[in-house]
Amino acid sequence: MRAVRSFVAVVLFLLIPDLPTRAQNAPRLERWFGIGAHQRPAPPLAPLQGLQEHAVSGKLVLSLDDTIRLALANNTDIRFDRSQIEFALNSLHRAHGPFDPLVTSGFADNRGKTPAITQTQGAAIPDALAQTTTFGYAQTFQIGTNFQTSFDASKLSTNNSLSLVNPSISTDLQFTVTQPLLRNFGLFPNRAPILIAQRNLKQARASFQGEVNDIILRAVGNYWSVVLARESLVVQRKSLEEAQKSYDHDKKALSLGALPPLDIYRSESQVASRRVGVIQGEYALKQAEDQFRQIIGADLDLATRVLDLELTDQPEPFGDLPNTDIATALARALANRPELEAARQQLAGDELSVRLAHNSLKPDLELSGFYAGNGVAGHEFNTATPPQLISITGIGDSLGQSLHFTYPAYGASLTLSLPIKNHAAEASLADAVVSRRRDQYQERRTTQNITLEVTNAVHALEEAKLTMEAAKVAVNLARESLQAELNLIQAQISFQLAVAQVDHATGDLLEHHHVEIVEPRK
Repeated sequence: MRAVRSFVAVVLFLLIPDLPTRAQNAPRLERWFGIGAHQRPAPPLAPLQGLQEHAVSGKLVLSLDDTIRLALANNTDIRFDRSQIEFALNSLHRAHGPFDPLVTSGFADNRGKTPAITQTQGAAIPDALAQTTTFGYAQTFQIGTNFQTSFDASKLSTNNSLSLVNPSISTDLQFTVTQPLLRNFGLFPNRAPILIAQRNLKQARASFQGEVNDIILRAVGNYWSVVLARESLVVQRKSLEEAQKSYDHDKKALSLGALPPLDIYRSESQVASRRVGVIQGEYALKQAEDQFRQIIGADLDLATRVLDLELTDQPEPFGDLPNTDIATALARALANRPELEAARQQLAGDELSVRLAHNSLKPDLELSGFYAGNGVAGHEFNTATPPQLISITGIGDSLGQSLHFTYPAYGASLTLSLPIKNHAAEASLADAVVSRRRDQYQERRTTQNITLEVTNAVHALEEAKLTMEAAKVAVNLARESLQAELNLIQAQISFQLAVAQVDHATGDLLEHHHVEIVEPRK
């Protein structure tokens, strides 16, 4: 006891002075306690895919479809959001756990000597050796039936002169079946967690599809943002060149006396203003390119991060312009949008939860029955017989009796548990009902948001078409106007974005870009 107190005192002496700096000395303490000595680092993340294939002559050459493929392959948000499907798959796998078969085994060896106090104990100092081996199997089936079987073998050796069989070997083989009759009776209450997990998996898939839909729309937006920033910078540089030429002309006219001195400041002001525009345009392009690199994962690799971007798609649309109306677009959205599918799966899971909560309010009535076979065997003590032979022969005889049910035992029981008040089950049912009603409102809100998104997207597409046509006319009327050219490019890019927004609103964006979501590999 004195040694224990000394050890505790030493430990406290070592730890208490370190408490103020415990955070700083955490690695030393971990090493002291052996934490992390055999800790393995997490496996590396998946490598970037496809970027080097598009590196040409020091540039990253990409079309819009290339951008979408790279975003789906390398975007961090995609990889992060996809884990929800893996979690749902794991939850579904876990939901089958109550029906897993269970095998148990054990061995116990006990020896004891006790002083005799009566003559009936058969020895002056009773000495007994008990060895027990057990095997068991248990499984619950999806109708609620629980099946158990157990096998016990015991060997008892004693110096008690009154024992009829010494050593003795006894065996017991028992089968037990228990069936709920009210609560947890039948397939539904036992399979409900599996059904709910299946609904959650479908919901996770639909939610992930919606997030992929959002990522594709962001990739499209970032692509055209770079194109717009690039074309705007081209126009601003041309505008600066024109202002510089005008300024040079005015300086020459001023030197010849053909221009008042005050007018030269107007030209200088134009040059300075347009130089500011060029600087702002250059940094706007850099910012757009940085956002673009992030969505395709190019910012994670130094070799591709430093490459210039060359985006090959032109904003001018080809072929007939798409026509759509709000009613048609809304019908497609209500049929295709994954957010609505996720809401429907959530409501289906809520219905199952309500039914399962009602099951918890039922009384617990169970019918149980067992059937067992017993056996016992042994030999009188004989020093000429090897102990191993005694054990083998004895357990064979005893096991034969158990397997043939020579000495059977059987019985049945009916157990009823009737709670007078079950606050926990009532609260769980109330929670399930409230959750279902809340998710009904969530579904309605999702439908309203999608309806508004579709309406706005269709109106934006119509506006973009009219604006683009008007911009074409303006360019034709003002061939030398840089601002008219920029307005046309802006209108064309706005049209491309409006088409993508309509596809996003109707749930057709994945199909139009030939994107298919596959299950993660386990």
